[in-house]
Amino acid sequence: MLYQLYETQRALMEPFSDLASFAAKSLSNPLSLVGQSPFSQRLSASYDLMHRLGKDYEKPEFGIRTIGVDGVEVAVHERIEVKKPFCDLIRFKRLTDDAATLDKIKDQPVVLIVAPLSGHYATLLRDTARTMLQDHKVYITDWKNARLVPLSEGEFHLDDYVNYVQEFIRHVQAKYGNCHVMSVCQPTVPVLAAVSLMAARGEKTPVTMTMMGGPIDARKSPTAVNNLAMNKSYEWFENNVIYRVPNSFPGAGRRVYPGFLQHTGFVAMNPDHHAKSHYDYFKDLIKGDDVSTEAHRKFYDEYNAVLDMDADYYLETIKVVFQDFSLVSDSWDVKSPSGKIERVRPSAITTTALMSVEGELDDISGAGQTRAVHEICTGVVSSQQRHFEVPGAGHYGIFSGRRWREMVYPEVKAFIKGHQPAKLKAAAPSQTVAAPRARKPRATKRTDTAPTLFSAPVQKLVAVPAPAAKPKSAAKPVEKTVVAAVARPALEAVTAVAVERTLEVASLTVVQAETVSAVASPAVVIDVQATPVITSAEPAPAQATLALEPAKSAAAQQPAAKVSVKTAAKATVTAVKAAPAKAAPKAAAKKAPKAK
Repeated sequence: MLYQLYETQRALMEPFSDLASFAAKSLSNPLSLVGQSPFSQRLSASYDLMHRLGKDYEKPEFGIRTIGVDGVEVAVHERIEVKKPFCDLIRFKRLTDDAATLDKIKDQPVVLIVAPLSGHYATLLRDTARTMLQDHKVYITDWKNARLVPLSEGEFHLDDYVNYVQEFIRHVQAKYGNCHVMSVCQPTVPVLAAVSLMAARGEKTPVTMTMMGGPIDARKSPTAVNNLAMNKSYEWFENNVIYRVPNSFPGAGRRVYPGFLQHTGFVAMNPDHHAKSHYDYFKDLIKGDDVSTEAHRKFYDEYNAVLDMDADYYLETIKVVFQDFSLVSDSWDVKSPSGKIERVRPSAITTTALMSVEGELDDISGAGQTRAVHEICTGVVSSQQRHFEVPGAGHYGIFSGRRWREMVYPEVKAFIKGHQPAKLKAAAPSQTVAAPRARKPRATKRTDTAPTLFSAPVQKLVAVPAPAAKPKSAAKPVEKTVVAAVARPALEAVTAVAVERTLEVASLTVVQAETVSAVASPAVVIDVQATPVITSAEPAPAQATLALEPAKSAAAQQPAAKVSVKTAAKATVTAVKAAPAKAAPKAAAKKAPKAK
């Protein structure tokens, strides 16, 4: 019922807020008659303040269009890389046409910023992301307003948050090989759980983790936020702060912790500070201090924009982090997407460097709460751990504003750079051998002295394609040609001539009635042993090319084998270079006589 009453009141106030905005602009216009009255500036300031107090603040955009990298302006393109029901993973891609700048940003570390899901949008870290983009590739989690998520998408639990973080880490690692993780405020707990589970399974973990202002151990230096969560029971929160989304939103009927209640709680923590800030804004409007008034608008446009959180996630966070202290007591079990229950053990982390950042005046996460991460991550050696306390900084000062840019960021940048793995040199491309073409075989050149065909055993014979070559010397007209080597059981007649660094195949011309005809084959691969066996011939290729891999150098000194054909006929042996085989007319092969 409270949610419906709030929406009704907001709908009634909206037209009055718009009217106040119109009046403020009219009274501040020096060209209008009313703008020239003595009290126009004060009236304009009053209406402007009324408009800002009554307006509805929607989700702002990051609005990061360009950033400076070593004095060069670089364009920034914001895009969604992973889309989930309750969260999007956003990448800020930097673009430039400056060659030197492009080469530099290509090798910079990749940082995944996990934004808090505690009432504000991820745009609260706009200054954090803009500063990090100067020296890093940046991804950020953009959590969605639960009232805009239909019920058909199911519920969202704290375990789902942990699983989302693991999925995002794997996505970035798969793209770049490694990554660094930075968590601000609330997500320090689920991020530590996610990395612990990955380490326990033996998965690759981030190179570094930077924890900033988070309640790792809420028992230390408890603040007003901690006391409220610890002093009220789980049932009290469920009965008093959980409401259903009204019908006017896509997530109608979903149980949520409304954002307006969270905003009210934030303001109630420091009511005097916020009252003074608005009064100062009123005075700056009267004085015409545009710089101060614009700074006030930017801050409260972000601060007043809040989102609803799913009830299950909110209640489980209260119980795990602020009531049971499950993370530090080693009693937190997380359900994986597959349904497996796994115990969170931070001590399993061994290869991830760890840095914690705290604000001296932090009134949300007290002193020592974030630093406690070093006590439970016992697997990380002390040389890989770092703690930094920001003097004079409150909760927002450690990730936004001047102290973040001038004090915190240089420390974080140095920590990440100091643990960034050195870039591996690109491996030399391996030489590839083209697959042989069947119709264009040739004999490959040898790099050592070529042995004869019947010398010491060779390692392997392969056929390699090559263009045709002309014969070395003119030969007598031939009627039929046969290859002087046949693999497997049959061998007709073999002659091999060794020429320096070139394998040549002897063609045996038989001028006789009993000739052996054969059909040309595109390539022949022969594995020859030390002593060939000569048997009756089978139909063999008319011509083929043999290529030998290097054999023992001593084999080159052995003489070529002589072949005697029993059927008297004069044979002419002609040595020619390897050439592509040509098809010969088919003929019936007669039984070859035995060779001596």
